[in-house]
Amino acid sequence: MPAITIQRFVVNELGVNTFILHDFTGSCIIVDPGCHAKEEFDAVLTYILEHKLKLVAIVNTHGHFDHIFGNARFQSEFGCPVYMHKDDLMLVEDADKYAGIFGFVIDKPPLPEKFLSDGDTFAFGESCLRVLHVPGHSRGSICFYSEPDGFVICGDTLFSGSIGRTDLPGGDHATLIDAIKKKLMTLPRSTVVWPGHGPKTTVGHEYDTNPFLT
Repeated sequence: MPAITIQRFVVNELGVNTFILHDFTGSCIIVDPGCHAKEEFDAVLTYILEHKLKLVAIVNTHGHFDHIFGNARFQSEFGCPVYMHKDDLMLVEDADKYAGIFGFVIDKPPLPEKFLSDGDTFAFGESCLRVLHVPGHSRGSICFYSEPDGFVICGDTLFSGSIGRTDLPGGDHATLIDAIKKKLMTLPRSTVVWPGHGPKTTVGHEYDTNPFLT
């Protein structure tokens, strides 16, 4: 039986995957709270309350506005810290500008209180995730890997049959391909990949079929 339960919510106009992760202790984290509409926030809040969970951290795989829409509201509601990689701090600081370019309005997001780096262990409850720095979609893109549970939450680095876009500030195609091959494609083939948009996949399937990785 897996130690960590993953609940996915597809939120906002850009279809971001927001995740609640929790274990038997009742501690939970929210990864990429992209909730934009009230009903999206309410759905996540209902899940937390119905399962009697304690939200202990907001964790961002990267700083693009669609993945941090809900940071301010969840921090206000639960008073928990925000974690991300320091190289995406600029994206958070200028989130209103970047959101405006795409026609969106964002509540001013809180600045991260803590930064995560490659190789860090992120713990909640009795569970641990390993931080993998996988730049290229953004400078500070990070993934969260659970070896015991056989999954990786990878934000917008790798998708089913595709990879993250690299034409936004901080993006670099060659860097992303190299990082995916070194950090993600070296994980066990059975590892379930939970991307920032779209359906889950596996490392083995992407290794064999992803046209960007051949």
